Amino acid sequence: MKSSNRRSRRAATAVALGSVLALTATACGDDGSGGAGDKGNEGSGKGTITFWDNNGGVRTDIWKQIIADFEQKYPDIKVKYVGIPAASAQSKYDTAIQGGGLPDVGGVGTAMLAEVAVQGALEPLDSRLGKSPLNGKLSQNLIDVSKAAGGGDTLYQVPTSANNGTLWYRTDLFKKAGLDAPTTWSKFYEAAGKLTDKGKNQFGFTIRGGEGAIAPALDAVYGQTGITSFWNGDKTTVNDPKNVAALEKYVALYKKDTPSADVNNDFTKMVAQWDSGTIGMLSHNLGSYQDHLKALGKEKFRGIPNPTMDDGTRVQVSNPVDGLSLFKSSKNKAAAWKFIEFAVSAAENSKFNESAGQVPANTEAAKDAWIQQAEPTKLAAEALNGGGTKIVQLPYYLPDWNTISKADNEPNFQKLLLGKMSAKAFLDTLADQLNAAQADWKKNH
Repeated sequence: MKSSNRRSRRAATAVALGSVLALTATACGDDGSGGAGDKGNEGSGKGTITFWDNNGGVRTDIWKQIIADFEQKYPDIKVKYVGIPAASAQSKYDTAIQGGGLPDVGGVGTAMLAEVAVQGALEPLDSRLGKSPLNGKLSQNLIDVSKAAGGGDTLYQVPTSANNGTLWYRTDLFKKAGLDAPTTWSKFYEAAGKLTDKGKNQFGFTIRGGEGAIAPALDAVYGQTGITSFWNGDKTTVNDPKNVAALEKYVALYKKDTPSADVNNDFTKMVAQWDSGTIGMLSHNLGSYQDHLKALGKEKFRGIPNPTMDDGTRVQVSNPVDGLSLFKSSKNKAAAWKFIEFAVSAAENSKFNESAGQVPANTEAAKDAWIQQAEPTKLAAEALNGGGTKIVQLPYYLPDWNTISKADNEPNFQKLLLGKMSAKAFLDTLADQLNAAQADWKKNH
C-alpha cells in the first residue's frame, strides 16, 4: 500500500510540476524577481537585491551583520533581508515558484535543493564559481555534496556550512577504564563493552532508536565497511552483505551495552540521557556541543569524528549542507552573485559559522582561531576537508527520500532493535524502496 501511495504522490508531483512550469514560463515579478520560468538578467550590479534567510530568527542577527559589512564594501548595493523560519522555507519557495516573487539570493539547504532546482528556479553556478576568487577556496567534499544533492553534476548551491557526525565520549570514564580514545570501530566496540555495568546503570553507548535513527545508522554501517558509493549502477549498496553484517554488529549493542530506553529516543532525549553522566559514548552532530559543555564541563568529554576503519580509512555519509543559491529570475544577478561571493569569503564565512557552531565551507575560514580552540569543530573540519575522507552521498535528490528514510523505515528500525526484524530484512526492504525511487527518478530526468 505504501509503495502505491508513493507512486500516487510522484504522479501528482509530476502533474503539479508541469503546471508550475507552464504557469511560470512567462511570469515576471514587479519587484525584480519572478517565477521559475523567468530567466532574469545580469542587471547593473547596483541597486537593491532581496535575500531570503532559510533559518530566520535563529540566524537573523548574524546575517544582518554580514549584510552591514557587505553594504559598507559595496555602497551601491542594498540588501533587503527576509527571514523565513526553517520549517516553512520549502513551502515558501514552492509558492513563489508558482506565483512569482522569488528572491535574488536565498538560503537553500541540500534537503530541499533538488526540488527547487528541478522546477527550473535556480541559476547554474559552475561557471561563476570557476571565475570567482572563491574558486579553490571551498571544501571540495562539500561542493560534491551540493552537486549530488542537486540531482547531478551541476552546482546550484554554494555551500556555506556543514554539520558533521561526531562521536562524543567521556574522557574521565575512558581514563578510569584504561581505554584508548574510540578513534577506530574496533576501539569503539571494545569501549562499549568495557564501560557497561548494568548493575550500576552504566552503559558504554547510547543508540538512536527513535525519530531520525536511519542516517546515523547508515553512517555507522558505511563507516565500518568502507563501501564508498550509495549506488552500484542503478541498485543501492545499502543491503550489500558487508553492510548487513555491520548493521547486525551495531544493533547488537542495544540493551547489551545501551539503555533499553534508546528504542524510543530521538536526539533530544538521547543527548539529555548522555549528559546525565552514566554513559560512555554518544553519536550525534556538532550541534549538541553546548549542551555537553553545560552538563559535564570541558574536562570530562571530547568530540571526535566518527571512527575510522582499523587501517585509518575514513568513510562517512553526507550530512545536510547549507548554502546560498542564485535565483534564475533575478533581474540583478551581478549584484546577487557579489553578495554570495562576499558572504562565503573567508572572514564572513568564519563569522557566520562561529555563530552557527558549524564547519565553514571556506577552507581558509576553517583555519581561524575560534575553530582551533573548539576541538570538535576543528576535527570535524579536518575530516570534512581532508582529501582522504570518502563521503557516501545520500540521495537527497530523490523526492521520496524523506518518506523512505523516516515514515517508512523508522518503525522498522525499532523492530530491528527489538529483535522482531533481521538486519537483512530491514536493509532489503530499504533497498527495494530506494531502487524503485531511483528508477522512477531516472525515468523522469
